[in-house]
Amino acid sequence: MRALTFHGTRDVRVDNVADPTLQHPQDILLRVTATAICGSDLHLYRGKVPGLKDGDILGHEFMGIVEEVGPGVTRLRPGDRVVVPFVIACGACFFCERNLFAACETTNDGRGAILNKKDLRPGAAMFGYTHLYGGVPGGQAEYVRVPMANTGPLPIPDALTDAQVLFLSDILPTGYQAVLNAEVQPGSSLAIFGAGPVGLMAAACARLKGAERIFMVDHHDDRLRFAADTYGVEPIHFDKVDDPARAIIEATQFRGVDASIDAVGFEAKGSTVETVLTTLKLEGSSGEALRQAIAATRRGGIVSVPGVYAGFIHAFLFGDAFDKGLQFRMGQTHVQRFMPELLEHIGNGALRPEVIVSHQLSLDDAARGYEMFDKKIDGCRKIVLTPGRAT
Repeated sequence: MRALTFHGTRDVRVDNVADPTLQHPQDILLRVTATAICGSDLHLYRGKVPGLKDGDILGHEFMGIVEEVGPGVTRLRPGDRVVVPFVIACGACFFCERNLFAACETTNDGRGAILNKKDLRPGAAMFGYTHLYGGVPGGQAEYVRVPMANTGPLPIPDALTDAQVLFLSDILPTGYQAVLNAEVQPGSSLAIFGAGPVGLMAAACARLKGAERIFMVDHHDDRLRFAADTYGVEPIHFDKVDDPARAIIEATQFRGVDASIDAVGFEAKGSTVETVLTTLKLEGSSGEALRQAIAATRRGGIVSVPGVYAGFIHAFLFGDAFDKGLQFRMGQTHVQRFMPELLEHIGNGALRPEVIVSHQLSLDDAARGYEMFDKKIDGCRKIVLTPGRAT
C-alpha cells in the first residue's frame, strides 16, 4: 500500500509499504477514506519530538471503512464507516473506567514522555506518533490496523460527509475538552492563544457553550480574519501588539478574562533567550504563550492547556498564578468520551468543523502538504488528504 513515512527532519515521503494485518482479537483493518495533517504532526516533521524511526507511518486523524475484524470485535463489522480517535484505549483499565482514556495504562509499550517518571506507567498509545507512545503505524495511508476496536472507532451515519466528521478523531474533541476545562458558559469571556486548527475548534465550541466575548491571539493575518468572520472573535496580532495580555486586560475593565486557552504549546514563538536555551537542550519548551495566558486571566480564573508541552520551562511565573488564585487544567484529550456528543452537534448543525479546511490533496501529495502546512503557504489552515489505491 501507499503510506506517508518519516525519514528525518522535514523529510517525509509517500512510499510503498506492506499492507497491515490483524494482530490481536480486537483489531480491525480499515480502508482509509480521509486523513488530515495535524499541528502535532508538525512537531514530528520539525524534529522536535524524539523517538521516531525511519519508515514510521505518520498520521493520527483519520477515518474509513472497516475491511476486516478480529474474532474479539463485537461492536463493528465489515462495511461499517467509522472515525478513529487518535488515543488508543482498552476501555477496561483503572483510567478507562473513569473515562480518562488518554491515561489508559495497557496500550503503550513505550516509556512515555515524562522526565521524572520513576515507575509510573505511561499514558495511552497513539497512532502515527513517536515510539515513546507505542510507535503504532498511523493513518496517512491507504490502510491501517486499528487496535482496541471495541473502545475506539465511532460509527458514522451515511448522511454525514467525511469532511463533516473527520475532525472527531482529534482536533474537535481537543478544542471541546479545552473549553470544558475552561468552564465556559453563557456570558463567559475567553482568550484563545493560537488560531490554528485546535484554537479554531475551541472558538467554535466556546460559541456552542455560550461564550460572550472571545479574544484570539496569533500572528497570521488570514487565520485571524477567518476566526473573526467565522466565530466573531476579537483578533489580536502579536507582531503588531507588543503585549496581547495587556490589551486583553485593558479591554476587560482591568480584570482579565474568565479563562484562557493555550492552543499553541511548546513551539510558541518565544524570546531569543528561550530560542537559544531550547536549541542547546537546556529548556524543553517556550513558555511565552503560557505566560501570556497567566497574565491575561482574571483572579480566580482558569488556564486551560490543550497545546502540547514537553520537558521544563523557565520563567513559568508560578508566583503570579498563585497570587491570582488560578486553576490549571491540561493534558491529552480523552477523545472517546466526547465523540458521541460532538457527533450529535454535527448532525444537528450546531457544529461545522469542515469549514476550517483550506486545502484538499491526494495522499501522493502529502509531502507537499506538510511543507504547505509548516510554512503556512497559500493561507493554509488545515489539509485533508484522500488516499486511494495506485493503479
